[in-house]
Amino acid sequence: MTGRVQKVLLLDGIDAVCAQVLTQAGIAVTTHNKLTKQQLLKEIADYDGVVVRSATKVTSEILAASKRLQIVGRAGTGVDNIDVQAATRRGVIVMNTPGGNTLSAAEHTCAMICAMSRFLPQACAALKAGTWDRKTYLGSELHGKTLAIVGLGRIGREVAKRMQAFGMITIGYDPIIPEEVTKEWGVESLSLEALWPRADYITVHTPLLPHTKNLVGEEVLAKCKPGVRIVNVARGGIVDEAALLKALERGTCGGAALDVFLEEPPTDTTLCRHPKVICTPHLGANTVEAQQRVAVEIAQQIVDMVKGKPLVGVVNAAALTHATSPASKDWIELAQALGCLGSHLSQPADTPASTVHIDLYGSEVSKMDTFLGSAVLVGLLRTTSPDGINMVNAPLLAQESGIDLTHHAHPHTPAPLIAAPEALVVRVSRGADTHVLLGGAAGGHATLYALDGCVWESGLTLSNNMLFFSASPSATPLATIATKLLEGQQAAVTSLLSSSPSSKERWHVVRTDSAVALGTTSIPGAQLRAQVTF
Repeated sequence: MTGRVQKVLLLDGIDAVCAQVLTQAGIAVTTHNKLTKQQLLKEIADYDGVVVRSATKVTSEILAASKRLQIVGRAGTGVDNIDVQAATRRGVIVMNTPGGNTLSAAEHTCAMICAMSRFLPQACAALKAGTWDRKTYLGSELHGKTLAIVGLGRIGREVAKRMQAFGMITIGYDPIIPEEVTKEWGVESLSLEALWPRADYITVHTPLLPHTKNLVGEEVLAKCKPGVRIVNVARGGIVDEAALLKALERGTCGGAALDVFLEEPPTDTTLCRHPKVICTPHLGANTVEAQQRVAVEIAQQIVDMVKGKPLVGVVNAAALTHATSPASKDWIELAQALGCLGSHLSQPADTPASTVHIDLYGSEVSKMDTFLGSAVLVGLLRTTSPDGINMVNAPLLAQESGIDLTHHAHPHTPAPLIAAPEALVVRVSRGADTHVLLGGAAGGHATLYALDGCVWESGLTLSNNMLFFSASPSATPLATIATKLLEGQQAAVTSLLSSSPSSKERWHVVRTDSAVALGTTSIPGAQLRAQVTF
């Protein structure tokens, strides 16, 4: 799926333990706290992987500057500073560490709620300036107040647990987590429309996505209780800063606690300077423990990928979680070979395949259904787009080419036509032309056992250069084919194998040590259907 990760670039002040873990695994590491865009464009070309926090923007331009890059690691949760779609298109894996900063971010959120309710930063600043003012900073208790949590993932759940200890009523919204599950956490699950009017405090814990951008905006703030207080320790842009400032100035919003901003650092500090706003410079995950934890996690994830262990934290290719295991390697090679052969056989060659269906037979191969389809697509697409195709970007590129992939696992059903416990069947249809290929990976070799119903009892190893000829069931053209090849002295013939006949045809395969050019040479009784180098 990927090559050997030999060199990794660490940016944004990643904790030194990240370099230690990678170095111990034999991976060379270069560390820079910060690079300019132009420096990064030049530097990135020499690395197989790059690890960032939130400061460095890994844009499509940065990704395009390296032909070696295989992985972008985010030491943290959000990946909005990484162009994930561009990475996917280039076949680059994007990983994050979703659990590494959970506790730090949750604790910071809770601290912000407490500080906002009692005006702690404002009172502290006033006293340091020489003013003893108790009346201005009259606070309010959290006990009995309603905290609305938008996003009940790891951080949202930890916030709920901690603020319940203060006696807060916790309500929440999450489109994925069922109501009966949130009830076990002591959180009443509500729709967003029902959530807003009940909240005394609102805290957001979602990624920044098109549908969450400006989620808490002018329309939402108008639906809230007068004096509602807003907390954002997630991502800048989820709370509409302009709408929030207006609500604060009108007095309809009672306060805000902000750790993140749409622009970081903000050039316009009007919102930050509002007397009812407390703010911090993106400190949610900025603890010694969190930074060490995410540094270790992202490094270990890269090491695990190199060692063929299950992938963890993959953002753009979750289906490939188990694709790096040694047990999967032979089947991936088989799937790619069958996809490649199927594409060469299907006509017309300049038209993308419209339908691909795979069937997986046997208990072990059936477990690989999440990624063997991607492997088939890699082989299929290499005939038309040979550069840069891998299992990360193949599904996206296939979809854009109009290729429809389906698959069906048969864990308890024997394979058709052959006596084998595990098998893969690939059906490739291009227009009215359809070919069905049945293969296995026994013995560590990609082996073809049947093509369009014609069987090779002992199997046909897919290796070197192979020429596939079809003929009528009664024809015996192998001798003529071999003679024609020898006449041209183009390549040495290493094997000649014929399938059993079907009612319509028989396949004859010649393996040579290099590709040959038959041109318009006619071979009586046989038709060259494909020449493939595996």
